[in-house]
Amino acid sequence: MLFRRRKPADMWERTRTFVWPRRSFWRSAQYYAKRVLRLNATPHAIAAGIASGVFVSFMPFLGFHFIFAAVFAWVLAGNLLASAIGTAIGNPITFPLIWASTYELGSFLLGTGRPGASETIHFGRMLRHLEFSQLWDPLLKPMTAGGIPLGMAFALGFYLLTRWGVAAFRRQRQRRLAERAMRRALRPAGGAVARG
Repeated sequence: MLFRRRKPADMWERTRTFVWPRRSFWRSAQYYAKRVLRLNATPHAIAAGIASGVFVSFMPFLGFHFIFAAVFAWVLAGNLLASAIGTAIGNPITFPLIWASTYELGSFLLGTGRPGASETIHFGRMLRHLEFSQLWDPLLKPMTAGGIPLGMAFALGFYLLTRWGVAAFRRQRQRRLAERAMRRALRPAGGAVARG
């Protein structure tokens, strides 16, 4: 293959790259931003897709983020690929912040005691015995209740930012193409030689 690595990456290298990108997080963010700006859809569709992915990232249902984001994007007439890209807001670096804030806000909204002063949750035991009903009340219910308003606020912000960014990018691109066409039209036809 043309762009294949000479030495295939082992499991350790793939894990390290997933947690800490080879170049930088800023470069990865720029890559995703360019991917979003170059999608072939309306600014509303791209922004609605990104907003759907961002909203779903605030829900505690790991493993279902892509599916829920696609459903929300479809309902909002958003782009499905943009919704998948939008879920990247939930990553190993942001999840601890998202989970803590959604849990604290949800505990406050539900009135389940002072935020942070809950009884110990034996998360490993609950998963081992698949006791979802015992996991729902103390953990998932507050995280869902807190995730809805936080997710909506962040989704609205990302919607507005993305829609403005896509529209500005396309205006700038149209201007560049028009300038290039104008230069090409004004260029003298030097290649044509008059024959006598």
